[in-house]
Amino acid sequence: MTIDADSPLQSGSRPDDDSPSSRRQQIAEALRDTDTEIDDACKSVGRDRAEVKLVAVTKNFPADDVVHLARLGVTDVGENRDQEAAAKAAEVARRAVEVRWHFVGRLQRNKARSVAEYAHLVQSVDRESLARALDTAATRFDRRLGVLIQISLDGDRDRGGVVPGELSALVDVVQNAASLSLEGVMAVAPKEWEPVRAFEALAEHSQVVQRLAPQATEISAGMSGDFREAIACGATMVRLGAKLLGPRQDVGYPVR
Repeated sequence: MTIDADSPLQSGSRPDDDSPSSRRQQIAEALRDTDTEIDDACKSVGRDRAEVKLVAVTKNFPADDVVHLARLGVTDVGENRDQEAAAKAAEVARRAVEVRWHFVGRLQRNKARSVAEYAHLVQSVDRESLARALDTAATRFDRRLGVLIQISLDGDRDRGGVVPGELSALVDVVQNAASLSLEGVMAVAPKEWEPVRAFEALAEHSQVVQRLAPQATEISAGMSGDFREAIACGATMVRLGAKLLGPRQDVGYPVR
C-alpha cells in the first residue's frame, strides 16, 4: 500500500481536532495498521500480498474520506446504496479524483441504469433479470461494466445471492451480454457459519465459474471480522469499512 510521503504522520499519534489534515492522518494510520494485518494474513498462508486488493467500503462516510483514501493510495472504493453512491461519485469526480467504484450491496433492477453510469464493478449480480438490466444500461452509456456474481452460500435468497443450482445459467447470461465482463464471484459469510466453512465453499463455487469462464478469477470475500480467513481461502478482494474509517456517520446524501 502506498501512503504519500507528505502526509503528516507519526506512529501512534492521534488526531485532536476535526480539520481535514487531522482526518487524513487518522485514516492514514488506520490504513497502515490494516495493510500490516493484510500482509501478515498473506504471509501466514504463503500468499503474495499483491494478490489481495483492498476495497474501502465508504458507506455513510463523506466524499472527503474517499479523496483522502485515494491520495493515500486506495483507489478501489465500495458502496452499497445507489442514492448515496451516485451523489458521492459525482462529488468525487468534480474534484478530479479518480477511483474505481465497486457496488457491493443488493441492487434493485430499477437502479441498474443509475449504477451503470458510475460503477466500474458490480459485485452483487445474483439474477438474470438484473444482469440483463445492467447490460442494457451499460450499452446505453457505451461502457464496459465489470460484474461479480454474488453466491448465496446457504441458499437463503432473502439475503442476496444466486443459489448454486442456478449459477451456471447466470454465468451464461453474463458471458453473453454485450456490455458486461464477468470477473469472478462474491459472497458474504452466513452468520450461522464459521468463516472458513463459508469461504471454502465460495472457493469451490469460484472453480465452477472458472470452468465456464476462465477469466473470472476474482473472489471478493471477507470483511473486518473475517478477512483473514477469507485470505486463507483464496480471496482476491477484501471489503473493509469501519476498520479503515471508524464509526459510521450519517452524511445525509439525498435519496434518489
